[in-house]
Amino acid sequence: MKEILKSKKLNNVAYDVRGPVLDAAMAMEAEGTKILKLNIGNPGAFNFNAPEYILGAISGSLPSSEGYSDSKGVMEAREAIAAYARKKGIEGVGVNDIYTGNGLSELIVMCMQGLLDSGDEILIPAPDYPLWTAAAVLSGGTAVHYICDEKSGWMPDIEDIRRKITPNTKGIVVINPNNPTGAVYSRDILEGIVRLAREHDLIIFADEIYDRLLMDGEKHTSIASLAPDLFVVTLNGLSKSHLIAGYRCGWMTISGDKNRAKSYIEGLNMLSSMRLCSNVPAQRAIKPALENPDAADSLLRPGGRIYEQRKAVCDALDKIDGITYVKPKAAFYVFPKIDIKRFNITNDEQFVLDFLKEKKVLLVHGGGFHWEQPDHFRIVYLPEPAVLTEAMEKLGDFLKTYRQS
Repeated sequence: MKEILKSKKLNNVAYDVRGPVLDAAMAMEAEGTKILKLNIGNPGAFNFNAPEYILGAISGSLPSSEGYSDSKGVMEAREAIAAYARKKGIEGVGVNDIYTGNGLSELIVMCMQGLLDSGDEILIPAPDYPLWTAAAVLSGGTAVHYICDEKSGWMPDIEDIRRKITPNTKGIVVINPNNPTGAVYSRDILEGIVRLAREHDLIIFADEIYDRLLMDGEKHTSIASLAPDLFVVTLNGLSKSHLIAGYRCGWMTISGDKNRAKSYIEGLNMLSSMRLCSNVPAQRAIKPALENPDAADSLLRPGGRIYEQRKAVCDALDKIDGITYVKPKAAFYVFPKIDIKRFNITNDEQFVLDFLKEKKVLLVHGGGFHWEQPDHFRIVYLPEPAVLTEAMEKLGDFLKTYRQS
């Protein structure tokens, strides 16, 4: 019988955060091996609990959530999102400019599907959150990666962006705060991106899911607030800030010059309607959550769990010869650099696989975030500090003898 093949559209699509190394970890688990998974930013897996008022809003809404909502979302949720946009300085966002989604993942795919044709290009950061690249490729477009500069605290390289703009470039993705680096972009950098978008007539896609998970007194500027004359799609959600990743609760807003985007908006409306609506009980969490946007603040200050976990992983990395890093300012991730000459590393995926097999700790290689050199990897610092310290001690021990042949 004929072999059943996957679609050719998937040939150049990768999502290595849940890729071959995870498959190896799952096979090890199936054989009874306990694996410490530092590969996914999933707070619920590490005993972070959502606020009771969020869970109450969801559970209390169940009897009235049996039917579909409007495809864009329930009105009270969209009104709360519009109010949050105003609080962030984003002008002109009404309830009809808002789309709720089953997490940001669905909306990232939706906004790429609605825009890109074969030959169209979209600028995406390197390193990136890999779903952006996968969604662009699956939608028929071409992902062009611009560099974020580690020497500048992982800020986007404005000149590299400029060099990579072509007549086929439709838009630019800005992930701020950034996953996987934990960088928070300066206002100057954001203004530089806005100038380029204005000069070259680009849509800005702003992934701001971590905007409420800031440390060290950092302030977040929404890029849409700096570009009221441009068409901007801003994406956000509650999975991380309010610790309800499994409930799948996200949204996107459109702002700026909507008149020139009427056709694209029609496409978004069509795609939104095709999936009927997002999870209705989860939408009921949006209003109380955005009325309490600082829910995670106690976790992010000295003595708070996320703050102390970041300290634990950074302190432990400081003790490992051949590892350097830029201290993250937001989110749950650090993206260390490894001295590849010292360890003769030519394949970063093989490096994290070898570490997994020997020390039973799962990381993600830098290539999984479209970083071209085999010299980085990402650590999720969601476990308790003692667990992270032990994991980094295992990494240090592993590197004492590790060399790729």
